[in-house]
Amino acid sequence: MTALTYTAPIQQLEPRRGAYFYVRLAKAQFQQLNSKRLICRLDDRVSYGCGVNHMGDGDYFIIIAKAKLKQLDKSLGEVVEVALEADPNPLGVAEPEVLLVLLEQDDLAKAAYGRLTDGKKRGLIYQVLKIKDIDRQVEHILAYLHEHGAPKRS
Repeated sequence: MTALTYTAPIQQLEPRRGAYFYVRLAKAQFQQLNSKRLICRLDDRVSYGCGVNHMGDGDYFIIIAKAKLKQLDKSLGEVVEVALEADPNPLGVAEPEVLLVLLEQDDLAKAAYGRLTDGKKRGLIYQVLKIKDIDRQVEHILAYLHEHGAPKRS
């Protein structure tokens, strides 16, 4: 179920703000969605989980990666249809099985993970997904959790 659909031009932030491509989301539209984590569908062809960022003028924006623009065959200034709905997953990304199993087996790791902000959890998940070896994934998770407050293992 789509909570909000509208059309918007593809814009770009100035370089000092990252030069990201984005579509604007008016404050009233954001309030209608009532969620900072969304599923964004562009031109009914490309779908991805995203977060909402402040424009600084009361409105918001949603970043569009260059790879997504390429999939759409769109560029700066062109109009896209934007369909947004609240993401039922507050993290906006699935937790990898290796992380879930580790947290199930290790109460200290579970407690440390529970204290992380959703943003730090997302960061950890994206880092873990880049690692192919399961043993290295576990080592990375434990090191990350230690760096963020879990006691070091002996």
